[in-house]
Amino acid sequence: MPAVGESWQWQLTTPVDTTVAAQVYDIDAVDNSAAVVATLHAAGRRVVCYVNAGAWEPYRPDAGRYPQALLGKALEGWPDERWLDVRRLDLLAPLLAQRVDACRAKGFDGVEPDQLDGYANDTGFPLTAADQLAFDRLVARLAHARGLAVGLKNDLDQVVALQPDFDFAVNEQCAEFQECALLSPFVAAHKPVFEAEYHLPGSAFCAESRRLGLSAIRKHLSLDAWRDPC
Repeated sequence: MPAVGESWQWQLTTPVDTTVAAQVYDIDAVDNSAAVVATLHAAGRRVVCYVNAGAWEPYRPDAGRYPQALLGKALEGWPDERWLDVRRLDLLAPLLAQRVDACRAKGFDGVEPDQLDGYANDTGFPLTAADQLAFDRLVARLAHARGLAVGLKNDLDQVVALQPDFDFAVNEQCAEFQECALLSPFVAAHKPVFEAEYHLPGSAFCAESRRLGLSAIRKHLSLDAWRDPC
C-alpha cells in the first residue's frame, strides 16, 4: 500500500523514465513490460498500473472483445474513446478481470482505474449515482481479490461513499477547480491522495496541497516524463 505523503510520478508515455526520484510510479498497464516493473522495484519504487475501466479505447489489444452494446458516446477531448455502459457488470466484470490479471502477472503493486465517473458525464446511457457506485466497487473488488491496491480516480462527489473501498486516490486539477478539500476523507483514513495539476504554477497550489496532506505534482497534459513536484 502507498502511504500518505509519498512522492509520485505519473507517466503514460513510453519508454518510462525509471530514474525519476519518486516513491510511487503510475504507468500504463499495457505499454510496459514486467521488466520495467522489476527495474522500478529494484530501485525501491511501488508501481501502479493505469487501466481505463469506464471507457473503451480502440487501440487496446482487447478492444475487439467489447460488445458494441457497451459503447456509448465519445469522451469530450478524446474522440477515439467511448464511454461504457457501466450498468452491465455481467459483461464488464470478466473483461476488467483479465486486465487486472495482466497487471498482477507483470508484478504491479496497484491499479489506477480511469473513468470512474461516467454517471456525471454525457455517456449516452441513463447512468445513476447508484450505477456508478456499483461499478466502482466492482473494480475495487477485482483488484483486491488479486492482492493489488486500488485507487479512486476523480469522482469527487462519491468520495465519502467510496473511500472505504479504495486504498488511495488519484485526482486531476482539484486545485484548479478548488475541490481538493473533498479528498480529505482519504487522508483522514491514512490513505494517500496523488494530485496532478496541468495549468497552475506550483506557487498557486503547493502550499494548500501540503496543508491538506496531498502528494501534488505539476504535469504536462500528455503525461510524459516531465514533472514538477511540490
